[in-house]
Amino acid sequence: MGPPAPQPQLHNRLDVHDRKQFEIKLEYEPSPTDPKSRYLVEAYLFLPASLNVDAETYPRQDFYADIHNYVRLKTPVFDLDEILSAESSPLLRMEEYVQQKSLPQETELIYQAKLLSCVFRGALRRFPRSVEARCRELASDPGDSARQDQLARDVRQSLRAMAAVLARFRALNKSLFARTELEEKTRASLRLVDEYMSLSVERVGRKALTAMDELPRPGLYADLRRELMSEIIEGENYRKAAQLRSVLSPAGDNEEYIQRLGFLKKFCTNILFLALRREQRNGWEELIFALAAGLAMAFATAVAFWAQGRFPQVSLNFFLIVVIGYIMKDRIKEELRRVFASALTPYLFDRKSRIIEPVTKRPLGLCREKVDYRTAGQVPAEILALRQNDDFATVSQGELAETVIHYQKEVALASQLLPERAGLSGVADIIRLNVERLLRDMDDPEYALEYIDLEDFSVGHIRAAKRYHVDIAFRFSVDDGRAQSVSFRLARLVLDRDGIKRMIRFQPDSGSPGSNVPARSVA
Repeated sequence: MGPPAPQPQLHNRLDVHDRKQFEIKLEYEPSPTDPKSRYLVEAYLFLPASLNVDAETYPRQDFYADIHNYVRLKTPVFDLDEILSAESSPLLRMEEYVQQKSLPQETELIYQAKLLSCVFRGALRRFPRSVEARCRELASDPGDSARQDQLARDVRQSLRAMAAVLARFRALNKSLFARTELEEKTRASLRLVDEYMSLSVERVGRKALTAMDELPRPGLYADLRRELMSEIIEGENYRKAAQLRSVLSPAGDNEEYIQRLGFLKKFCTNILFLALRREQRNGWEELIFALAAGLAMAFATAVAFWAQGRFPQVSLNFFLIVVIGYIMKDRIKEELRRVFASALTPYLFDRKSRIIEPVTKRPLGLCREKVDYRTAGQVPAEILALRQNDDFATVSQGELAETVIHYQKEVALASQLLPERAGLSGVADIIRLNVERLLRDMDDPEYALEYIDLEDFSVGHIRAAKRYHVDIAFRFSVDDGRAQSVSFRLARLVLDRDGIKRMIRFQPDSGSPGSNVPARSVA
């Protein structure tokens, strides 16, 4: 008996994008042995009644308007050393192209250069995280010389690898620019990729320096910090020599720097983004509404036939009965539509989109979404159990009024249709929810409380913060046709009228949805 077939995976990460947007990043990794994998993401938002949010004040269309969705292929994972040596590395592929007598299609050159910038940025993101983790370890034990040496080795090794990647890519560009057949658009694209990679090194270097400054004895790493600063300054000088405006200015507002950085990120990562082609109408819903209209019309026709047999067609009685029949027809149609829609809500989705690969225009899968309002009694028991981590949440579910918004997203992916390129193994789905509508009816974020000083019994005022808690419970389901797996997450947004103050994650213990411990908070 052979090993079990790999199961399709669904990874998730919850985060705060900015003061007004909450973000969840989903990564779908369909099993290559299954023709189709289905992923269902359900989110339950528990809103205090004081926020004045319900189906009338916050209809479904407004909720969808507050959701921003980005779907793209997962960035292939390489570490810095693999970028320099792995056979599937975009850097090595480009070096092979340069050695050929005739260049491949220039679109392929641009693709590989952009892919290199994406995997390079992904590898760089892990560098400051590693530095921060080691700095936290040293903060608890500053005298640990082994950890000090390990931090220094890791930083210097990463700096050497970064410099080597940049040097080899720039040498490639120099060789390519010497080819007379290279189009100007391709040359400009390679220059922009070079600029983006330089800025990526600068940004992670600054983050690493900030982490080292928070050590109990930052002066211990004076030489190491100097090496990091030298790498940043060298990148700035390189861009200045190339007459690029992507250099920070301590005296200015750096508007152009941010604008250029945003453009470069979009330009380099657009090769991974997928298109969502939305289908405006739901076929089943239209069929149900047509059935309701048909039944109402049958009633009106029956009334007309009955009146025709009882009264002359030119009489007042016939005229009144036909008018009343039409009125009843209109009301019956609307009531039947409401009844049918209510009965079939669990089975119908609000909108459907096809996931399209923008280059080949091939459909890779299907995405369906729906949102509705629930009462506490309509929320599954395992979701309610997620919130039983303190007395406030336990009591609010039974006695205090809450509005529950239920959002569902189902994604079906055909693994055999994913692009057959090295390292492209799945799809990343980024969902951002703008919470600004939830802030409208909140009280002022600060007010004063009377306070008595117990030393001199003087009366004064102290500052108090007014904040609101919004719990978001998630249920993630994966189905490959043979087996189904389910997992749960819970997060709490702490809000005031100015936006999101922080997020608290709750991590289930031992796979049980009912036992949670608070994890770290994110400001």
